Amino acid sequence: MILDKHTANKTAELLLQINAIKLRPENPFTWASGWKSPIYCDNRIMLSFPVIRNYIKEEIAKQVEDLYGKPDIIAGVATGAIGIGVLVAEYLGLPFIYVRPEAKSHGRQNQIEGLLEKDQTVVVIEDLISTGNSSLNAVDALAGNGAKIKGMIAIFTYGFQLATENFKKKGIELHTLSDFETLIQLASETNYIKEEQLHTLMEWKKDPSLWKS
Repeated sequence: MILDKHTANKTAELLLQINAIKLRPENPFTWASGWKSPIYCDNRIMLSFPVIRNYIKEEIAKQVEDLYGKPDIIAGVATGAIGIGVLVAEYLGLPFIYVRPEAKSHGRQNQIEGLLEKDQTVVVIEDLISTGNSSLNAVDALAGNGAKIKGMIAIFTYGFQLATENFKKKGIELHTLSDFETLIQLASETNYIKEEQLHTLMEWKKDPSLWKS
């Protein structure tokens, strides 16, 4: 869910400005899942731009406080949300932990890095939502270690129906700074993409798992 349209537009503008989001309908990307996609989002790039990372940090922190007050802990989903998660936790003066996709096979075999005590309240920070599976895997790990999940805030979502259903099944509230619809509208209005590219992107969004260029 987008809370503020101005923030959604500004976030999309900044991500396009630094090429964190690449639109390439004519030469699609291949995701780790094997899906072909005319869009690729790498929000970690914004960490290299102090003004932009500060904007993202402050907007996420504001949403954390507006929605949930101050949780006991901020958790980042590895690896993409570790950087922004740390910045948000520092800004709010809160402890930080991060969650790996799976437990390490060596050492202490941790999946959660940092100190988490039973019944502590946690807001999870994510950089990107696609299907939501990896994000919800982190939620399961936290809950399995006694955390009380207040919600999740992400920088950007593709807005897939599958993700909406996955979050609903888990009973996890998701808010994002910006989304696919906002991005595509802005890219079209500013001539970042052409009309035929817009059509391709909208067709892909209907069923990304089956889309072919």
